[in-house]
Amino acid sequence: MATLYVENVPEAVYKALRQRARKHRKSIAAEVIELLEQSIPTEEELKRRRRAVEGLARLRAKPPLSPGPLPSAEEMIREDRER
Repeated sequence: MATLYVENVPEAVYKALRQRARKHRKSIAAEVIELLEQSIPTEEELKRRRRAVEGLARLRAKPPLSPGPLPSAEEMIREDRER
């Protein structure tokens, strides 16, 4: 596992990070690692996202199941009132 050192962290950021770590009952290092994992997608996560987008694009490209557009809400309300 790699080691990362960060210098010149603004005091306000460090203080907020320390408070967040205490709130989650973690060390500052553990909190930073969790924040990095949440914020920076790995190559595997990027591949998963690409597959999801491609799947959505395939679904969008399919022809609609119904023969035409659905009636508007106004038309459906009128039809319901006329019953």
